[in-house]
Amino acid sequence: MALLTARGYSVQPFKCGPDYIDTKFHEAVCGRPSVNLDTFMATPDHVRELFWRYGADADVCVVEGMMGLFDGYDRDRGSSSEVARVLGLPVVLVVDAKRAAYSMAALLQGFIHFRDDVRIAGVIFNKVGSERHFQMLQQVCDDLGVACLGYLPKSATLEQGSRYLGLDFSELSNNNHVKEVDSQLTAMLEKTVEIDRLLALEVYRKQTQTLLTANPDFAVSKPRVLLARSPESFSFVYQEVVDRFGSVRIFNPENEVPDFSDADLLYLPGGYPEKHLAALVANETCRRAIKDYAEGGGRVVAECGGMMYLCRSILTDEGEMPMCGVLPYRITARRADRKLSLGYRRFVLDGREYRGHEFHYTQFVEQPETAVQVYDAKGNPVPTPVMKYKNVLASYTHLYEF
Repeated sequence: MALLTARGYSVQPFKCGPDYIDTKFHEAVCGRPSVNLDTFMATPDHVRELFWRYGADADVCVVEGMMGLFDGYDRDRGSSSEVARVLGLPVVLVVDAKRAAYSMAALLQGFIHFRDDVRIAGVIFNKVGSERHFQMLQQVCDDLGVACLGYLPKSATLEQGSRYLGLDFSELSNNNHVKEVDSQLTAMLEKTVEIDRLLALEVYRKQTQTLLTANPDFAVSKPRVLLARSPESFSFVYQEVVDRFGSVRIFNPENEVPDFSDADLLYLPGGYPEKHLAALVANETCRRAIKDYAEGGGRVVAECGGMMYLCRSILTDEGEMPMCGVLPYRITARRADRKLSLGYRRFVLDGREYRGHEFHYTQFVEQPETAVQVYDAKGNPVPTPVMKYKNVLASYTHLYEF
């Protein structure tokens, strides 16, 4: 994406699945929001509509996969390969080639022929040790009859740090850092990847544009939304969710006080509030205003970190920090209490089905009563609570539609 943007192309980024961290890297290099394409949270028709609506004015659309090509919530359902099938897109495999040579032939043979309706158009090798190593990998592609589009050398300077919810995106606010990494990466790819050959793989637009149909199930009202947004504390937002709102006003709970005039909904998305507790605690006026709004019947949707912010307090290794107090629960973010909760979620509330994704390590100290039973993608019950208090809907689940 960075290389294509540097060449002057308008690049529309997409991300398979529910990831809201990788999309931040996409937006940083493309200069336009990245959009999630998810076949569990949305219908195939809606995924097609998203691809065309957001990519209509772009020169190039790039869809980044997730996990392994065929890894989904139920075998390959919901996988990157399913998104490729829904959109009719060619697939370029990015393959970790570290410590592998001709044995890669057996691996790629399986990927290429596993499903006839998924077209593997080429391969880019990652973490290649030397030019000689790459020549050996080229022989693999020659023997399998698949295009070898290039490689990325093994380089410590290009490794991206991570933390307990995924890649560390804290440096993205540093434009100089982003530009430096972009410069290194694009310079390397210019030498080692056949980008023009890669671009020639685009065969989709003219063939299938007439098949586009919008999904009427996604015709929703257009509320005026007050959105809590900060670089980290409240930053896990699906672009398509925000774009469905009628109007959006943004405030930062770390240092601003919300103005609820002309707002139909307060939206508190997830993020890392536990990493910015000093600022959230210090802004007592904001916390009091949100509590008063909720107690007065204001409509609130709070997801994961936003839900934590609505609770009575958050416990850390440094102590207990007061939050808004709308929900009478404590959340522990102490290192010893971390426990991974991960997966798709589905529940029905007041006759309406909600779908989303859950990914967190924090936990409730006191398990709250739930308004509904929540299920995973396979229909198994999970202990995720959904809290309904007055006009407040709060849960660990990041919702795709509400």
